[in-house]
Amino acid sequence: MNKLIVFFVILCFGCNANKNSSATVKINLAADKHSINITGLDNAIVQDISRDSSGGNWQSLVPVYKMPADTDLKNYQPVQPGKYMVKDSIVVFTPDTPFITRQTYFVRYYKFDANSKASDYILGHNKLGSLPYTDLIFKQ
Repeated sequence: MNKLIVFFVILCFGCNANKNSSATVKINLAADKHSINITGLDNAIVQDISRDSSGGNWQSLVPVYKMPADTDLKNYQPVQPGKYMVKDSIVVFTPDTPFITRQTYFVRYYKFDANSKASDYILGHNKLGSLPYTDLIFKQ
């Protein structure tokens, strides 16, 4: 009986903890069409990652990829090399080589804070080792 009560308390705590009230992440092609602006990221995460001088951590949060002709191969694409820079609360990505006209690209936004409640694993909404993400598609 005590184990059932403890399980119920943990389940209820997990249901109420980590409510995700983050804004919607959006991407826009910059006015110069040489970069993209990524908005809506958690400001604390943006400020923390921007302190990394190597810039490699951005690819773990919002990597940019070229969309393949066969979209079933999307998960096997190499990351588009480039530089990330923070201007106010906007993350600006500029590729090493210019975006190709009429080529489709996508930004994979990893939601590190989503579905991380214990109840999501217990109820089968999320699996250990999986990380939810959203693909944001844009075209030059």
